[in-house]
Amino acid sequence: MSRPPLATRPLRSGHHLTELGLGAAQFGNLFMETTDEQATRAVTAALDEGIRYFDTAPHYGLGLSEHRLGHALDGLTADVLVSSKVGRLLVDSPETADRLDDDGFVVPAAKRRVWDFSRDGILRSVEQSLARLGTDRLDIAYLHDPDDHWDAAASSGVAALVQLRDQGVVGAIGAGMNQSAMLAEFVRRTDVDVVMVAGRFTLLDQSALADLLPIAHERGVGVVAAAVYNSGLLSTATPDSSAYYDYGRAPTAVVDRAERVAETCERHGVSLPAAAIQYPLRHPAIVSVVTGMRTEEHVRSTAIRYQQEIPESLWEELDANGLAPDPARTK
Repeated sequence: MSRPPLATRPLRSGHHLTELGLGAAQFGNLFMETTDEQATRAVTAALDEGIRYFDTAPHYGLGLSEHRLGHALDGLTADVLVSSKVGRLLVDSPETADRLDDDGFVVPAAKRRVWDFSRDGILRSVEQSLARLGTDRLDIAYLHDPDDHWDAAASSGVAALVQLRDQGVVGAIGAGMNQSAMLAEFVRRTDVDVVMVAGRFTLLDQSALADLLPIAHERGVGVVAAAVYNSGLLSTATPDSSAYYDYGRAPTAVVDRAERVAETCERHGVSLPAAAIQYPLRHPAIVSVVTGMRTEEHVRSTAIRYQQEIPESLWEELDANGLAPDPARTK
């Protein structure tokens, strides 16, 4: 039986997200194969730990992540929130079915991704996601990585999501990106409820503090922080010089800074990964931190990191030493 939910934070749409969410990209065989059983056990463990927010996307494994997440949640009675994404429409591609996907997922390339932020593209994408997830309603729909498609995403894309929200097919709408500047523009110019920022509000990168977080806090738009380990550099107690940072080999200067942060954490009896998870939650605009979890073991260890007691003195020292400004003092 699952435990009561972890602490939650509200969206203006009325939804409440648990402060820790499960990112299901790895259910789509990101970089390596995952089994159906592993995905189901991970979801079961997440519910047991009180996690009630799950994030996926058609992009993840050409629909495999959505399918596995939907199957794992099928029949469960826990009240969960599921977000998925639009903008990468999946279309049949029989001519490439004999090879593997070339976008990081170990799956047959029987489908291909087509950028489409048109009204029809958004409607088709949501319809397909609902079918894969086995549900008739999506709690949150994000425009996915519209970096090169601002005009379409901010016009027809948002308008289509607003229509679906008005119809009750989608509960809350927003955008998810690896940059903060354009997300700030979505918050400033469109009627979004929530945005997901990946890698731009972490112990090593606080660029979202300069643009996104102030305007989101001002307008009451929730922000979900993803990729808080910055591709792996912050995922272990002692940073590995060969670890990845923002999808590439970590520069020496960044590794050095991560080591200084880790040493500071150690002095306060805190693990670096625990600080990485809890750091974004100190800002009032943040409603959840989502991390990728492939297995039950990943879920259990992440829950421990989220629950670790962290003294205020750690955040004070990181701030005073110029390693990471304290978000609780930077609105």
